[in-house]
Amino acid sequence: MKFTYYGHSSFAVEIKGKKIVFDPFITHNELARSIDVNRIEADYIFVSHGHSDHVADLMDLAKRTGATVVGAFELTEWVGKQGHEKVHPMNTGGKWAFDFGTVKCTVAHHSSGLPDGSYGGNPMGFIFITEEGNFHYSGDTALTFDMELIPRWAKLDYAILPIGDNFTMGVEDAVIAAEFIECSKIIGVHYDTFGYIKIDKADAVRQFEAAGLTLLLPAIGETIDV
Repeated sequence: MKFTYYGHSSFAVEIKGKKIVFDPFITHNELARSIDVNRIEADYIFVSHGHSDHVADLMDLAKRTGATVVGAFELTEWVGKQGHEKVHPMNTGGKWAFDFGTVKCTVAHHSSGLPDGSYGGNPMGFIFITEEGNFHYSGDTALTFDMELIPRWAKLDYAILPIGDNFTMGVEDAVIAAEFIECSKIIGVHYDTFGYIKIDKADAVRQFEAAGLTLLLPAIGETIDV
């Protein structure tokens, strides 16, 4: 499975020919100036929560590509009010069989307000269970014992976890989270974009290695095989 990183917590995977984008925040990210959002294609856009650093490019991308937006019920209601009706509402604990595989929504301990100040519903993570591999994107979250449930639902090939601290888990808690979800290959996101979340990347990699884990930190615009 190919994974393309667009910076912050925005990335894309392709499964069964379907292009799936997550948490599109590109044009307002000074570190992602090399990415032309108008060249990104999407069949689905999964949104973990409503904060602007996860939805800034959502409406333009959804309207241009005709993608199905998947997220919390309240978030998809907001998307509809912005003039895009192709949505699939979900909520914590629910799962659905899409044409590329099954997705289950997981608990994320965070907050979720939309850019206009309205309520964005529960923040969530997503487990993808597919013929091409299984992965978990936690969304913005604190470390939580709820993560220990994830191995009951899927054996993961890799996971995407925030490591920037301040607003989410930091590196130390992400190491524990990797142990909870029983996944040794982690892609780090939600770091370096703002002053509050700048990290020492080399030290982060060392901390994961010391725990017998692999931390991948692809460059913005890079595509890797996972």
